[in-house]
Amino acid sequence: MAERLEGSRPRTIWGFNPNVFYLGVVSFLTDVSSEMIFTLVPLFLANVLGCGTMVIGLVGGISESADALLRIFSGWISDRIGKRKILAVVGYSISTIAKPFMYLASTWGLVLGVRFSDRVGKGFRSSSRDALIADSSSASERGKSFGFHRMMDTSGAVVGLVIAAIVIFMFQGSGLELNLNTYRQLVLIGIIPAAVAVFVLVRFVRERRSDQTPGVGHRPSFNLFQMVRTFDTRFKIFLVVMAIFTLGNSSDFFVILRAQDMDFSVLQIVIMLIVFNAAYAAVSLPAGKLSDRLGRKKVIVLGWSIYAGIYLGFALTSAVWQVWLLFAGYGVYYGLVEGVARAFVSDMVPVEKRGTAYGLYHGVVGLTLLPASLIAGWLWMAYSPSAPFFFGAGLAVFAVIGLMVFVKEEA
Repeated sequence: MAERLEGSRPRTIWGFNPNVFYLGVVSFLTDVSSEMIFTLVPLFLANVLGCGTMVIGLVGGISESADALLRIFSGWISDRIGKRKILAVVGYSISTIAKPFMYLASTWGLVLGVRFSDRVGKGFRSSSRDALIADSSSASERGKSFGFHRMMDTSGAVVGLVIAAIVIFMFQGSGLELNLNTYRQLVLIGIIPAAVAVFVLVRFVRERRSDQTPGVGHRPSFNLFQMVRTFDTRFKIFLVVMAIFTLGNSSDFFVILRAQDMDFSVLQIVIMLIVFNAAYAAVSLPAGKLSDRLGRKKVIVLGWSIYAGIYLGFALTSAVWQVWLLFAGYGVYYGLVEGVARAFVSDMVPVEKRGTAYGLYHGVVGLTLLPASLIAGWLWMAYSPSAPFFFGAGLAVFAVIGLMVFVKEEA
């Protein structure tokens, strides 16, 4: 499907390799589902189950971090066997099977179990999927491809949140707190697009043929420290800088709780999340194209600088209109950085190590999110709801300096 036919130009869909396009569709459908089911988990924990911010931070942190080593392992395996798609199918399938159990959730432990299972699925799929996107893109259009993928992913979030807003309005109006019946309706509707996403992946995405020999001889066993040593210094420094940034970038649970702390209703929060994801989707593709022309590092520095300002704004805000602008700005940060950072990873590593590199990248981010979320929960309770955002803004500034000074655009 994606291969060049003899005597003809390679097939594209909307100017993208078919794998890039269909993986975008898969992420679109998956995010429709995930935004309906998981975005409101912090409100479900706080409003329905009565959990405190330390428990919410624990659930958010473990949910984001538990799959970190699995992402590294699955990326390494995809390089070993020379296969990407099978791991992506397994990952999306696990997440789809886990989601219906949120309908039965009655304790925070069960919520954690479902989120853990969902993240295990993400651990299987993320590194191999990103490697497949990189394998299916030329170096000159890699930023564009990842930008398209993030745009599709986040457009799915917009659609999912619009559906969630309609369901919330129908079942509880403009109530300040989420109720159990409303949440269960969201789960029932949300499992449908997740199942369709798995079908699209199985039916339309093709394993990318490569001239590279699977790396069995290069990495005979799964040795994390040996794995890291095989990469050049630039990539390793980038991972350290990412860890510094992520330590201040706690679970987005706290952004949602900050809005509720300022007396926003559940419906208002969902609409603000739509604004956030719409900005994210609108910026992602142009940011990817811009990074193809100007370089990845400049775009990431811009995004992290905006993030520092946004988190400072969340710490200081006292007016409703400011929160709306902050959510939109937060989406701009995501759009600038998420896809471009993944393209930057591909630029820094050889093709036969892409799966492992994406595993390490996602692994570092995931492992750092657990302490980041626990720190945020503690700062919220011990000091004030503003404290986690001051902390995040400060670390973002350090990360910007580290990226500018220590990470070169080209090796």
